[in-house]
Amino acid sequence: MSETKSKFEEVYSVLKSELLNDPAFEFADESREWVENMLDYNVLGGKLNRGLAVVDSYKLLQGSELTNDEFFLASALGWCIEWLQAYFLVLDDIMDNSHTRRGQPCWFRVPKVGLIAANDGIILRNQIPRILKNHFKGKPYYVDLLDLFNEVEFQTASGQMIDLITTLEGEKDLSKYSLALHRRIVQYKTAYYSFYLPVACALLMAGENLDNHTTVKDTLVEMGIYFQVQDDYLDCYGDPEVIGKIGTDIEDFKCSWLVVKALECCNEEQKKILHENYGKTDAANVAKVKALYNDLNLQGVFLEYENESYEQLRSSIEAHPSKAVQAVLSSFLEKIYKRQK
Repeated sequence: MSETKSKFEEVYSVLKSELLNDPAFEFADESREWVENMLDYNVLGGKLNRGLAVVDSYKLLQGSELTNDEFFLASALGWCIEWLQAYFLVLDDIMDNSHTRRGQPCWFRVPKVGLIAANDGIILRNQIPRILKNHFKGKPYYVDLLDLFNEVEFQTASGQMIDLITTLEGEKDLSKYSLALHRRIVQYKTAYYSFYLPVACALLMAGENLDNHTTVKDTLVEMGIYFQVQDDYLDCYGDPEVIGKIGTDIEDFKCSWLVVKALECCNEEQKKILHENYGKTDAANVAKVKALYNDLNLQGVFLEYENESYEQLRSSIEAHPSKAVQAVLSSFLEKIYKRQK
């Protein structure tokens, strides 16, 4: 494990300890143990990419090694994003009736948890402003941080809503699906909190006004959309051994980039095959959809999209006046370009 990651994880222990001794609530042993288990189960266990991105971005903006205090504060903001992610995933899994997450049962599937998980999600969400209050209250950018987290949470929840109402059970209508809808869902549900939020946190810590960085936001949102298109592609064409899961977008009737592109370029006969087979769980139906994707050469269409996206992102990064901001955006792009998982 990298030194940065192990130092980052030490900050989790400090934040957790503070939350388990929060003076605003009288914990008994039972409730403290419940919250501790819930945090370890849901906040830990991911790749921590979003959280670590705050530390990396802040370091690049500062242009030097961070002091211990700076590292701690950047890590605390990184963990706030990991808390936000945990809150989304706990509730998301209930809504999707999922079974596993990160290779273990979803939190609400754990014996004795059940729908208590809904309240745990609320607790996770409410711990974010507790962390911010404990460590940033005296900072000139404190209110901006609160605003930022509130706004991104609203955008993400709204993206989740569009996703949910588009794939309503019993209303499986492929004609609703379009590139514009796919883009809207991804922009709101994923791009803001996964790509923009870590960099926005680092910019605020560096004393920047976010209103002066709308082009940075736009570039990161485009990167988030490109990232999700890769995810949609890997769901069908990725190696399950490498990506760690077996893709089910076809069975789940997802508004995936692949199905949207297929609808765009198929003839009436092929469209009929899609309508008859997409969203069915039977392996024979899934195989027909995949065969159609191959007939339409969607792998080639994706490679072309990937190269075009990369070139566009590179030129918007190079157009940025600040070399430090360019470095931050480049570090994001290089991590995801041509990824296999």
